[in-house]
Amino acid sequence: MTWMFNSSKNEDHAVRLKELLSDEKTYPVPGVFNPLIALEARDVGFKALYFSGAAFSASLGIPDIGLFTLDELIQSVRWIVRSSGLPLIVDADTGFGGAINVVRAVRELEQVGAAAIQIEDQVLPKRCGHLDGKTVVSSDEFIGKIRAAALVRKNLLIVARTDSRATHGMDEAIKRGKLAREAGADIIFPEAMHSKDEFREYADAVGPPLLANMTEFGKSPYLNIGECKDLGYGLVIFPVTTLRVAAKAAHDLLKDIMTKGTQIDWLDKMQTREELYRVIEYESYNEIDKELSDYQKTHNARRP
Repeated sequence: MTWMFNSSKNEDHAVRLKELLSDEKTYPVPGVFNPLIALEARDVGFKALYFSGAAFSASLGIPDIGLFTLDELIQSVRWIVRSSGLPLIVDADTGFGGAINVVRAVRELEQVGAAAIQIEDQVLPKRCGHLDGKTVVSSDEFIGKIRAAALVRKNLLIVARTDSRATHGMDEAIKRGKLAREAGADIIFPEAMHSKDEFREYADAVGPPLLANMTEFGKSPYLNIGECKDLGYGLVIFPVTTLRVAAKAAHDLLKDIMTKGTQIDWLDKMQTREELYRVIEYESYNEIDKELSDYQKTHNARRP
């Protein structure tokens, strides 16, 4: 049923994500950059979703260097959560400032029904975790943000991402993961591991729950869900995959229209009108509209 008549409570999303983490399975978590892609992911059968700062930035036509605001993030998250009804892990980058800014981000995300907030230890302006030249804040500053989030959250889960493997080495990344868990983080996210052995070493040292990033064209090897499960990672994100494929397909289509003057060669690659309407539950809105119209007619007929 459409979210407009769905009475499920926002706090259920965090509870549901926690349940997924406790069943000893490993879940693929696709990145979604708008509500339609979230609905497509739900239609396929995914159990949780990821809102990537990199994909969101790109969808706004800007690089992933911390340029969008918390309010812009919240508005987009609100639409995705209520339309999909699935647990959404939200990449909040560095928390939009210091510890007090993290507090606001936690409060705002809980109000719109996010399942988890992800906070990283980079210095602003941040960079994609798989690019060279990034820097990280001190361990104390990072852990202070995690503690702040843990202090004020109700059910919201906390994902602590550390980029320190690239800047300080594996020992520091392991140390920060352990400290973040002690400070209240529910899920540890070691960014940009360089090999399968590094993923294993980190998991053995820090322990679950853990999140692995299978982004494309980065530092990490491509591991499938079975391999990630064997290594001890309960969540595997594909943060920018849908956006990259959608943008590439749209670009190629537009080139064809420009050169050929028609989209006819693309019809078999398109979602049909019927398929789109099914995913967005178009008919349920018609049914609701009819019920409301019938009620109004009946009510008016009873008036003296």
